[in-house]
Amino acid sequence: MVMFMKNKFNYQLIQCKSALNKINSFLPYHWDLNIYRGCEHNCAYCFAQYSHRYLDDNDFFHNIYIKENITEQLEKKLGSKTWKKDVVNLGGVTDSYQPVEKEKRIMPSVLETLIKYQTPAIISTKSQLILRDIELIKMLKEKAGIQVALTITTLDQDVASTLEPNASPVKDRVKTIKKLKEQGIEVGWHLMPIIPFITATRSNLENIFKVASRCKVDYMITGMLNLRGSTRKSFFKFIKDNYPEKYDNIWRVYNDASYKKEYKMKLGILLNELAKKYNVSRDYKRFVPAVKESESARQISFLDVEKR
Repeated sequence: MVMFMKNKFNYQLIQCKSALNKINSFLPYHWDLNIYRGCEHNCAYCFAQYSHRYLDDNDFFHNIYIKENITEQLEKKLGSKTWKKDVVNLGGVTDSYQPVEKEKRIMPSVLETLIKYQTPAIISTKSQLILRDIELIKMLKEKAGIQVALTITTLDQDVASTLEPNASPVKDRVKTIKKLKEQGIEVGWHLMPIIPFITATRSNLENIFKVASRCKVDYMITGMLNLRGSTRKSFFKFIKDNYPEKYDNIWRVYNDASYKKEYKMKLGILLNELAKKYNVSRDYKRFVPAVKESESARQISFLDVEKR
């Protein structure tokens, strides 16, 4: 294992045994690919913090593991006789376009391999760096199908910088959506997680739907923050340190079942109202063509997703 440091981050080069992880999911994909373990974006609400425990590590945001042989392993999997060209989700646990990718440049070879074996993909990111690979993304669209989604939960950069300090600026993510759409790529907007009393305000949500409508996004997925495992403890510490005046209200949402149910119901009504007002689709049926044709795919309304 090779280790080096840069900009307060510890990077370790590792060898992976496989490129794809088989997952049981209600979403229309069952294969996940993560180039990195750990994520520099340092999002306060990140659900994936638990994953570092498998490495006997507890610093998900600063100890970044780089799977330097992932393209070779992906080639083996996609080149096998048993591969059925199922949809591959890129970055379900860590962002494929986090800052270290600018230097390591692993995604281009991953995309080239997907193109070679005509395998459709989904990419979710908070980074404008994805535009570096726009030509490869367009090629994959033609060969197999691809769908890209940008996560934006607030248009207030001060709030965004507090919640997700190392992600691309909000305005750059909005520009990325526009540029991808201009190139004919199907683009979704991930409005999740919505954080009670911080990003769940009517003004914030209405502004987001308004901008999403102007960007002509193909769909929007919404969901209130879920808190599980180690994320729960670190998130409440974050709230106490950064939003102490909101701590009691947020704590109640996640510790009073009846209050949480009522809060989610009101939030759902508001989201439905705004989606209708700004004509923003929240229906997952509008997905990549290759995904629609996939035997493992199921067309799911995001209203169904929110109930889970």
